[in-house]
Amino acid sequence: MIRRPVSHPVSHPVSHHVSATVGAALWAALWAAFWATGLAGPALAQSLGTCDDYRSSIFALAEPWEDSTRVFADGAVRLAVADTIEPAAAAFHLVLLAPPYDEVGARTCTVISGDEGTGFAWLTLVWIEAEGGAATGLRYGIPATRWLPDTDSYADAVLTVTLNPATGAITAKLD
Repeated sequence: MIRRPVSHPVSHPVSHHVSATVGAALWAALWAAFWATGLAGPALAQSLGTCDDYRSSIFALAEPWEDSTRVFADGAVRLAVADTIEPAAAAFHLVLLAPPYDEVGARTCTVISGDEGTGFAWLTLVWIEAEGGAATGLRYGIPATRWLPDTDSYADAVLTVTLNPATGAITAKLD
């Protein structure tokens, strides 16, 4: 298991600390395996929901804020990590604000979770990988850790989110 800092200020089941340089080097090596060679194995579908519950509340924005939010596509797309604190083993969710816009100019808001009712054990935007553009579609690779409830253990993964800004189509899978 790759060890890295967690943005939650309270002790977390997967909180481990290494320097940002070591963490970035480890994630760079993983990207080569996941994206270039497809060694991730079967992908797990993730839950997509609307921003109408506690998971998308500004109250849940993970600390530190500067590590938990990123803007892409000239400000049209914003990603934010939410930490709902409970369930402690899977409290992190991804909030995505993106086109298309509604009649008053607000972006569409989507919450991406591990599955219905739980999130991820860990999620960070510090080492996010982004590809594409507004015309061709956007793809984000986000380092994540998922909780395996059957064995009460954790597995490192990459949450891959694709977005078509023209249609609003979003897919999310965990590799």
